[in-house]
Amino acid sequence: MDNNLFPTKIESKSKSVQELVMNNELEPPGNYFYEDGVNGVLDSSLPLLEMPIIDIGRLTSPSTSRVEIEKLHSALISCGCFMSINHGITGVFLDQVRSGTAQFFALPMEEKLKYSRAADSTEGYGNDMILSEDQILDWTDRLYHIEYFLFIFNISELHLELAGKILQEYTTKLKVIVEVVLKAMARSLNLEENCFLDKYGEKRALMMARFNFFPPCPRPDRSLGQKPHADGSAITIVLQDKEVEGVQFLNDDQWFRVPVQLPHALLINVGDHIEVMSNGVFKSPVHRVVTNSERERTSVAVFCTPDPDNDIEPVDGVVSETRPRLYRKMQDYQSKYLQYYQKGRRPIESVKI
Repeated sequence: MDNNLFPTKIESKSKSVQELVMNNELEPPGNYFYEDGVNGVLDSSLPLLEMPIIDIGRLTSPSTSRVEIEKLHSALISCGCFMSINHGITGVFLDQVRSGTAQFFALPMEEKLKYSRAADSTEGYGNDMILSEDQILDWTDRLYHIEYFLFIFNISELHLELAGKILQEYTTKLKVIVEVVLKAMARSLNLEENCFLDKYGEKRALMMARFNFFPPCPRPDRSLGQKPHADGSAITIVLQDKEVEGVQFLNDDQWFRVPVQLPHALLINVGDHIEVMSNGVFKSPVHRVVTNSERERTSVAVFCTPDPDNDIEPVDGVVSETRPRLYRKMQDYQSKYLQYYQKGRRPIESVKI
């Protein structure tokens, strides 16, 4: 990594967005503003993405897997994301996750601040880590990392046992989805089905949970809930808000809205690690989150990231004379990801040949 890209590493904190809203700020502070505005945020005519729908159960059935894997391949080639259904997690349970997330962010500020992140850490409650003086902040507050999952559901100690069961069930079921999807991705490229999973590393792979809260924004034409980026994961699994849109994907230089018509589907997108492992056959899509002035919005994103000790590079079978190797070997990619993200840059550029 070129350290000159990030000459002013500050590692400090600002007020949470919820604190700004409580103070009835009529305008977000300047470090939340994009000077040229945010094209398309208030434009309801932005097209909806024709989101592919993949049945996770059909990916594992001998009688239907071939057709569903072809659909998966088409989805990943066309837009790098899809809605997953029949994934093994009930709608009732997913609503519990949403409810618990909303309950946490509705706590009194003094309670939430007990779980504040340290100035030099992403883990805990708060908003962006400030790494440079000219950084534009996201209009969102987050509770970050899997260790904090219990606090979402454990509002009182009386519910600790239930919280543990919810955490165990959610992570267990997500791990099953990750395994099914990574194997199906490999098979869609006519590769050995465990090649992506072996690089991912089942035992020490990381599942980093980020619970997001997007308050109404007084200037949605000038601020973003999340700046344009691609994920540094292998895959990311997102539980969207049931009613309020926000996620938009960039496809062929056009922003597309992600629909919320399937409240119990999970949104899954490719991350940079799979882009590298597939030698660029599957692209990690650029996406953003827009704001609105009327309704709050929540989401839960789980970033499924390879074992940081594993070397990640294109797997056997995706490099040939007609498709030369496009990426260098990389390790512990997450260590550089945040600095690139806050600068609006893509860290994957640093490993391209």
